[in-house]
Amino acid sequence: MELLERLNEAVKVVAPVVGAPRVGLVLGSGLGAFADRLENPRPISYTDIPHFRAVTVAGHAGRLVGGTVGGVPVAVLQGRYHYYEGHPIEDVAFPVRLLCRLGVDIVVLTNAAGGINRQFAPGDLMIIRDHLNLMGTTPLRGGNDERIGPRFPDMSDVYCPRAAGVLKETLTALGLPVREGVYAALMGPSYETPAEIRMLATIGADAVGMSTVPESLVARHMGVRVAGISCITNMAAGILPQKLNHQEVTETANRVRDRFIQLLQTAIPRL
Repeated sequence: MELLERLNEAVKVVAPVVGAPRVGLVLGSGLGAFADRLENPRPISYTDIPHFRAVTVAGHAGRLVGGTVGGVPVAVLQGRYHYYEGHPIEDVAFPVRLLCRLGVDIVVLTNAAGGINRQFAPGDLMIIRDHLNLMGTTPLRGGNDERIGPRFPDMSDVYCPRAAGVLKETLTALGLPVREGVYAALMGPSYETPAEIRMLATIGADAVGMSTVPESLVARHMGVRVAGISCITNMAAGILPQKLNHQEVTETANRVRDRFIQLLQTAIPRL
């Protein structure tokens, strides 16, 4: 089945629930609580959406929730599934393609990430200014449907500078530290080695994770603006002496939940 046909099938099921959202959001590991604060929430499980996959990772609820934030209609992906879970990369990016097909003006991508920049600390919120795709693949690989997007999409400004400016102004207004940087995406699921982190630092990465980049690529392919926020949940391997585990990721995300929600609630009406 062609991609456009699959998208249209999903839209027929989702649109009556979420309506016509202006902003789409993807909530990463441990960050799903934002969806619980929506005004007039209308959830639908991923298992009820055609061509969606099941979520298997802790901290990802696996629901699409429609609602409003400050009067702005939104559609929120409460959790994501990942390439390392064994899904084709095209399927990993399909939920964001659905948000774009629903007609959103901008997609806000969030994730839990390991900090590489030594000026960062666990709990910081980093505005993504650019990314490094080190996953070894892209959801744009294969045949291209010009009805969806161009064969060779421009990636000069993957992350909308104006949206990044709004996020920066919002962090400042809330009295939160402003962190900005480059997000590196690797396949996972293993955390990186200290040598890999030294390599990433050398080539310009400030944070590292296992998601987001495939989603940003398909959004830009479809002509939709992108904003990105990484919650620095831990310092990457070799930066600090302790070992890494997913429990630390979810615990830090829970600790900064309120400031993360405050950032999104304040920024979304301006995006």
